[in-house]
Amino acid sequence: MGSKKNAGKISPIMRRLSAYIARAPRRPLPEAVTERAKHHLLDTLAAMVSGSRLLPGRRAIAFAAAQGGVPEACVIGSRIVTSAINAALANGMHGHSDETDDTYYSSLVHPGCSVVPAALAMAERGHRGGTALLRAVVLGYDVCARISQALGLEPFRSAGHSTHSFGGTFGSAAAAGALAGLSAERVRYLLSYTAQQASGLSCWARDVEHIEKAFDFGGMPARNGVTAATMVAHHFTGVEDVLSGERSFFHAYGRHARPERLVRGLGHEFEIMNTAIKRWPVGYPIQAPLDALSNLIAAHGITAKDVERVVATIDEQGARTVNQRKMASINIQHLVALMLVDGEITFASSHDDARVYDPAVIRLKKRIELAGSRELSRAKTTQAVVEITTRGGERFRYHTRAVRGSATNPMSRDEVAAKSRDLLAPVLGRRRAQRLIDTVWSIERVGDVRRLRRLLQA
Repeated sequence: MGSKKNAGKISPIMRRLSAYIARAPRRPLPEAVTERAKHHLLDTLAAMVSGSRLLPGRRAIAFAAAQGGVPEACVIGSRIVTSAINAALANGMHGHSDETDDTYYSSLVHPGCSVVPAALAMAERGHRGGTALLRAVVLGYDVCARISQALGLEPFRSAGHSTHSFGGTFGSAAAAGALAGLSAERVRYLLSYTAQQASGLSCWARDVEHIEKAFDFGGMPARNGVTAATMVAHHFTGVEDVLSGERSFFHAYGRHARPERLVRGLGHEFEIMNTAIKRWPVGYPIQAPLDALSNLIAAHGITAKDVERVVATIDEQGARTVNQRKMASINIQHLVALMLVDGEITFASSHDDARVYDPAVIRLKKRIELAGSRELSRAKTTQAVVEITTRGGERFRYHTRAVRGSATNPMSRDEVAAKSRDLLAPVLGRRRAQRLIDTVWSIERVGDVRRLRRLLQA
């Protein structure tokens, strides 16, 4: 009754978006998009497995264990099987327990840590197969990035809102709703319940233990998206067009909004193709300077004992984000020094708190300068310039114009597997880690995603 009565009041944007989400599980993807989706699925699963052993992950497992719940989905890195909502929350926190997960820097979102846990939980709940999971993940990335762009990106964040939380919530809801088999009409209710839950303040930057940040980026959006999908699957009804009309979503948050950005290019431009996988398990603004530094080390054989001075220049926002941070994995001075001392950055070294007090690293940090560049802020790719002056007076310079792992310079399948293996093996063992990698590469053959549990539980 409500649908027919109010059909004329539904905006073209809502009509197109809801129909697109409803059809996603049945819509074949281009081959290149399918391949990239596998990369991001594996990369995020690896982040969740490794993150289960870090402080935010341990807290999430303890919380899930205390909740009980209908056994619908697994909590990765544990033996817990709980409700899809609880599993999405815990696994979302795993996914952003640190800075290992993927990122869409120009849309100010981390899609994987919320979209993948939400999609996985709903796929387990509904006994869905690998193909449906992959298509839902791609859909979630599309909506996650687009809602952030539609809200106005930097002005929206500057006003105090968290693009990461808003984008993740809508992306997770889209993926979860598609896997729940919702019709276009019911997707409109889904988006209304999603909008009511959308929240997030950018004060997460003050979180020193990454626990709240893991919740804000991964756990809360994944939980909210799955909550909206499961409620509507249980015949909850609601507002049919929360995106337009009186007191709508964009009315409340739309000072800088471009609502049309939500549907522009849907079905032709896939946002997962614009999302970066981090080559190193550290904050994304540090990827480009580490890329430049690794090239200088490789080309000139530079070691810590050769260095008199290092100047790393990145975009202005990135420089504010990673300058002298307390957490080692987002402190650029610490990580540049660590790479010079060790010759490389690994998950183990970047998360070794003892290395913060390593005398060799501390001495070198004092010689490292960070500069923000307005010119690099305007660049369309993530860039960095690293200049090294040696004790002998030589000067070397490298300009990374497209960091490895970014959309314009993506990592290969072998590189993604190597990174994932480094994250998975300490928790799962090398043999099971390799089985998981092989399974993701052939995820279309998985008839029921619950088969992944034996590879993800520990």
